Amino acid sequence: MQTLTEALARIFSLSALRYFLVAGIPFIIFYLIYPARLKRQKIQRREASRKDFFREVWHSMQTTLVFSTISVILLFTPVRQFTQLYRHIDDYPLWYIGVSLVLSLVVHDTYFYWMHRLLHHPRLFKATHLLHHKSSNPSPWTSYSFHLLEAIAEGGVLVVLVCIMPMHPLTLLLFTITGFMINVYGHLGYEILPRWFRHSWWFELFNSSVHHNLHHSRFKGNYGLYFRIWDRLMGTEHPDYVKEYDRMQAQRFGEQPVVSESKSPARVMDF
Repeated sequence: MQTLTEALARIFSLSALRYFLVAGIPFIIFYLIYPARLKRQKIQRREASRKDFFREVWHSMQTTLVFSTISVILLFTPVRQFTQLYRHIDDYPLWYIGVSLVLSLVVHDTYFYWMHRLLHHPRLFKATHLLHHKSSNPSPWTSYSFHLLEAIAEGGVLVVLVCIMPMHPLTLLLFTITGFMINVYGHLGYEILPRWFRHSWWFELFNSSVHHNLHHSRFKGNYGLYFRIWDRLMGTEHPDYVKEYDRMQAQRFGEQPVVSESKSPARVMDF
């Protein structure tokens, strides 16, 4: 028991440190040091309050504890024998670390999309996901601001990953770091993608900060995490997304908004 407690304390401490570094550094840059200089990149004109920030950090620490607990159960208890976690990094080719990381992000995007849509069901939304949506104007601190039950559901992807594919603990660590960095970008409240992104095939595949910010401000549509794929397949991408992204392009670079139609359906499914 002492060993598990020590492992939990160590993982929680490192995860909390990661949260404050990965979310805190962008917050300091965009919200404290250069808000005036970067105002063209801000997606919503209104500002979140200090009360919002404190609420988000508090619930993010709760989520960090939940994620840490799940990690300890998977790594340091007999549950590990029922997973496909492997101990020695040379049990698989070294390149598999990168492959399994990419696959884990693809699986996570699918898991997140359907879990997210389920949480938007009216019977579940008020009880769980509404807490996250109190941040209608998200900031980096919003990234882990979940209700306890939602945090458990979010952390469930770790269980899925280690059960469906061989993974080294290093890959699991890289997955949590990479996923959190992308999550912080999605909640940044500022668009930072380069000008060329809009006219590349990357725009058709990957989400942007505008994409997820629109979800927070409109409360439905744009349920995907990393990719636009599921939203476009299921008709849940918000019909204003491309228009909103083009508005940000014009705001940032002084260009005329691109006259184009979204390939997404005009109606967004409710959940």
